[in-house]
Amino acid sequence: MENHPIEGLMKTAMQNIKEMVDVNTILGDPVETLDGSVIVPISRVTFGFAAGGSEFEAAQAKTKDKDRGSQEPTEDNKFPFGGGSGAAITINPVAFLVVGKEQTKLLPVESNVLVDRILDSAPQLLDKLQNLISPKSQEKEIH
Repeated sequence: MENHPIEGLMKTAMQNIKEMVDVNTILGDPVETLDGSVIVPISRVTFGFAAGGSEFEAAQAKTKDKDRGSQEPTEDNKFPFGGGSGAAITINPVAFLVVGKEQTKLLPVESNVLVDRILDSAPQLLDKLQNLISPKSQEKEIH
């Protein structure tokens, strides 16, 4: 059986989408800063694809089919085909991954900055609180 024209449309569209998709679309090229930190942009990528078509009965095919009583198109009475395909891509920046010498941070593009800073500094605050409590408890044990 011969390939249907819609297969050609879909194959061409999918090949073009495949060429556009790259790992650097989601994880961007790293950028090194003067202090040695590396910043990697992170994006959200959304793809959409659609294809469709229709075969139209030709005037010649109508008269030939009535004479033959056949519903299947043959080589001489193939139906004309009309179709199309399309794709859409959306890229939204989501965050930046900052890899420094001492720590790694994820900096979201859209968020509450105050909450993020509190969450980022929580480990240091816990360490300081633990250091404040620990010397006092050690002094009580000695006395």
